[in-house]
Amino acid sequence: MYKIYIVEDDKGIADGITTCVAGWGMEGRTVSDFRNVLDEIHEYQPHLIIMDITLPFMGGYHWCQEIRKTSNVPIIFISSATDNMNIIMAMNMGADDFIAKPFDPNVLVAKIQALLRRSYDFNQSTFTLEAHGAVLNTDDNTLMYDGQRIDLSRNEYRILLTLMQNKGKVVSREKLMEALWETDCFVDENTLTVNVGRLRKTLEAAGLTDFIKTKFGVGYILEDK
Repeated sequence: MYKIYIVEDDKGIADGITTCVAGWGMEGRTVSDFRNVLDEIHEYQPHLIIMDITLPFMGGYHWCQEIRKTSNVPIIFISSATDNMNIIMAMNMGADDFIAKPFDPNVLVAKIQALLRRSYDFNQSTFTLEAHGAVLNTDDNTLMYDGQRIDLSRNEYRILLTLMQNKGKVVSREKLMEALWETDCFVDENTLTVNVGRLRKTLEAAGLTDFIKTKFGVGYILEDK
C-alpha cells in the first residue's frame, strides 16, 4: 500500500484528501505537528507528499527545501496562490507538480498515480481496491476473490468501481447512472437495475453473496465490515 503524507492546515481539505486516496487503495496520513514536519516524514517514510505553501510556523517552501536535502520523494504542492511566480518557486524548490485550490479530487488522484508511476518501478504494480476479501484491479477491470479471477463486463466494472470507491456509504442510483453514462450507452432506471442484477449474479457465482446491499428508494451500498 502506497503511503501519502499530507501537509495541509485546513482540516477539511486534509481529511478530504485522506478519504480520497483511501478510496484508491492508498494510505493517507495528515501532519500532526507543524513544527516537526521533517521528523514525521522520516518516521512515516511516505511514497509521496502533498504540501500546502502557506503553513503555520514554517511554509511549504521551507519544508520542501529541507526534504530535498535528504530525499527525492515526490512532492505535489497545493495552493490557492496560483500566480506564475508561486508555481515557478514551487518547482525551483524541488516540487514535482502543482495543483491550484479548489481542485477536483479525481484530478489529484490522477496526478498522484502518474507521479508514483514515474518515480518508482511500477512495471508489475497495479492500483487495486479491496472489500470483503475481494480485490478489484483497476488496470484490467478484473476482480480477484478466493483465488479466482472474475472477468467483469464494462458496466459491471463501472458499478463495482463506484461502490468500492465509496465503501461504507450509500451510492445513489443517480450517481451509478452517471458512472454508466461514461460508457456512452443510454442508461435509465431499468437499465441500471438490470446491470446491478447481472453484477450480483456474477459475484454470487464466485461465492460473494450479499456483497451489494440495496437501500430502497435511495441506492446501493457495499458495507464496510
